Amino acid sequence: MSSMDAPPVFRRIDTDKSDVFGFEIVGHFTNADVENAFGLLDAAYQGHDKIDVLLRASGYDGFDWSTLFNPDTFKGKLKAFQHIRRYALVGGPAWMGPMVGLIAPLTSIETKHFAAADEAKAWEWLGAKPADDI
Repeated sequence: MSSMDAPPVFRRIDTDKSDVFGFEIVGHFTNADVENAFGLLDAAYQGHDKIDVLLRASGYDGFDWSTLFNPDTFKGKLKAFQHIRRYALVGGPAWMGPMVGLIAPLTSIETKHFAAADEAKAWEWLGAKPADDI
C-alpha cells in the first residue's frame, strides 16, 4: 500500500446532531494530516456559530513535532477558539488527561478528557450520539 492509498489519520464520526462533530485519530499524524483535520473542522463550522467536538484518540500514535510550529496549525487553532464550544477528548496516552487539565482553563473552549472506557459519558456530556448508535 502506498502512502496515497493509506486511510486518513483523522476520520469523521457522523453524529445525530448537526452541531456536534466527532473525529477519530488513528496512527501518527503529520502536517498534511493536521491540514486535513482543520479542513474537516472548517466544513463543520459552515452554518454553525458554535459546535461541539469529540475526538476519539484511542488509536493515537504520536505526531511530527514540526506540526507544532506550522503557521497553518496556529491559524487552525485560532479559528477553533472562535467556533468550538465544547471539546471532549476520549482515550489516548496517559499524559493526555493531565495535559487537558492544565490547558482547559486557559481557553474559551469547555474541555474534558474521558477514559476510552467512558466514551458513552463523553457523548452524553455533548448531548449527542454517534450516528451508528441510532
